[in-house]
Amino acid sequence: MAGYRKLGRTSSQRKALLRNQVTNLLFHGKMITTEAKAKEIRSIAEKMITLAVKEKDNYETVTVKAKVARKDKDGKRVKEVVDGKKVTVFDEVEKTIKKDKASRLHARRQMQAFFYPVKKVDTSLRGKKAVKEVDLVAKMFDEIAPKYADRKGGYTRIVKIGQRKGDAALEVLIELV
Repeated sequence: MAGYRKLGRTSSQRKALLRNQVTNLLFHGKMITTEAKAKEIRSIAEKMITLAVKEKDNYETVTVKAKVARKDKDGKRVKEVVDGKKVTVFDEVEKTIKKDKASRLHARRQMQAFFYPVKKVDTSLRGKKAVKEVDLVAKMFDEIAPKYADRKGGYTRIVKIGQRKGDAALEVLIELV
């Protein structure tokens, strides 16, 4: 007997399907799928959430000095003429950043290797579409992990919806608790 569900696919197709489904579940918080897929998604998603919960506070804050381009009221870079050339003016600013410790960095890289890139379309800019890349790993550490910090597992819930009309497969709603 196999240690996992094969879902009627080759190994590469199955891995791609599960990566996509887990990425969408963690980004949206819930999704509708078949029962067999949901049970496989649940095990992977819970492992990723557990990884984020374990490493959520494993960083140190560091103050660094950075050069930032000076900008005018329109948000464009300020330039001045030096020796006949236009040169951008930079200001030195102190920033506090989170510096990951080794185990958190390893967890971050494991998640980045697993999740597919997520793009979010913003249509609030007067008819123009702005596509933004969403950092799902940062969302895991900043939003999802603190939410489940005091919980010992069981981060997802599977609710049976009923049979699908086309092939009578049992559909379920899988969501983050």
